[in-house]
Amino acid sequence: MEQTRSYPVILYIYDMSRGMARQLSPIMLGRQLDGIWHTAIVVHGKEFFFVGEGINNCPPAGTPLGEPDSTVDLGSTEVPEDVFMEYLFSLAESTYGADKYNLFEHNCNTFSNEVAQFLTGKTIPSYITDLPSEVLSTPFGQALRPLLDSLVINPGGNNITGQR
Repeated sequence: MEQTRSYPVILYIYDMSRGMARQLSPIMLGRQLDGIWHTAIVVHGKEFFFVGEGINNCPPAGTPLGEPDSTVDLGSTEVPEDVFMEYLFSLAESTYGADKYNLFEHNCNTFSNEVAQFLTGKTIPSYITDLPSEVLSTPFGQALRPLLDSLVINPGGNNITGQR
């Protein structure tokens, strides 16, 4: 009987504001935000994330963002790398193509949450997934939405599907 291998799954969390959200959010939004979060899933020795180009990967902490501000151990998966890559390619062809990115509604955190559930059955922390609705529930967030909707976050990495 063949033994099933287990692979660690880690959520990398980066504060895109580099601490500015914590300082400025009470003034601008009327509530405290601890960060503007970008997330990625690290599994099979690579960091995977969704950006305006589609699904990208790099060595762990290999983007210009450097080391993550924090990590969350999501447990482990028995999904082998070849099956995982097939899954990512299917996501890239359906719901995570380059044309599907939206800063508030379909972003790196949406991707990380979906991939985490596929690999481990767990979700990423709600303080990350709830951030867009927190921002948009403020008058300032609503006023900025047209500008922010046009932004695309891209910390680098290699596009796994060749999409641009």
